[in-house]
Amino acid sequence: MTSYVAATAYGGPEVLTVLDELLPEPSAEQVRIAVRAAGVNPIDFKSYSGMFGSDPAALPKRIGLEAAGVVTAVGVDAIGAAGQQISVGDEVIVYGVTGAYATDLVVPASTVVPKPPELSWPEAAGLLLTGVTAWHALAAAGVEAGDTVLIHAAAGGVGLMAVQLAVARGASVVGTASTRQHELLRSLGAVPVTYGDGLAARVRDAAPDGVDAALDLVGTDEAIDVSLELVTDRTRIVSIAGFVRGLAEGITLVGGGPGADPGTQIRAAARLQLTELAANGKLRVVVSQTFPLIEAAEAHRAVLAGHTTGKVVLVT
Repeated sequence: MTSYVAATAYGGPEVLTVLDELLPEPSAEQVRIAVRAAGVNPIDFKSYSGMFGSDPAALPKRIGLEAAGVVTAVGVDAIGAAGQQISVGDEVIVYGVTGAYATDLVVPASTVVPKPPELSWPEAAGLLLTGVTAWHALAAAGVEAGDTVLIHAAAGGVGLMAVQLAVARGASVVGTASTRQHELLRSLGAVPVTYGDGLAARVRDAAPDGVDAALDLVGTDEAIDVSLELVTDRTRIVSIAGFVRGLAEGITLVGGGPGADPGTQIRAAARLQLTELAANGKLRVVVSQTFPLIEAAEAHRAVLAGHTTGKVVLVT
């Protein structure tokens, strides 16, 4: 038996509920996971908001793409993403699944990577979706040592990953955030600036030698306008959210939106590099809040309010 969170209608967090069902035994290439934590991401509430359609036949809609937990059963041909043999009792991270908000999951073994013991359950559950998104965005922008990169929404889940990964590449980072988040960004190696009127001038002051690339992680006109003003090569402006405006302006789009590069291969390959960086203490997962699984709606309200730093995680 498993308990899982599903949307029983299209709308806001109020449509989420906890349902129960019998869990099947894993097939030859599957594993069963006892979930300890599940990451909360904006795509989770977009999936039931009606943004991607409102087909009643798709209800109830299971929620969640990433989790961390303990293997409780293994199919005879189950090989993990790292090519590893999976055993009962292994601590793992699961990414790229459907319905990760659950007490137990049966998933393809190919979605499973070893959990670094250095990470707590909430940190492990919050590592991969934002991590692979940031990795892909930096790669698409061609960020390398010696570059200066402007990261919009630098204190969000993807932003904090992008800051750390850019610094690890040897780039200088200017990150936009509210004032209360500036100390955190400084601790991760970024120069923080406050968004709002006059942003372009503040970025110029922070990066007097110019900006080589920009990541729009929020999708606002301000982020795109300032990026266009400061970055000469439009292909080095990458957005994960501003799809309509981005298509019109000829900037690079990544992710799941119209005209965007999904980056399936680069994101899959990034999983093991991200877990290695986390294991070596070179990548930090900032978890701002945790909620019990049964309070998934409250967790979504917290994220929708727009004042969270880093990740929100559900725990079982």
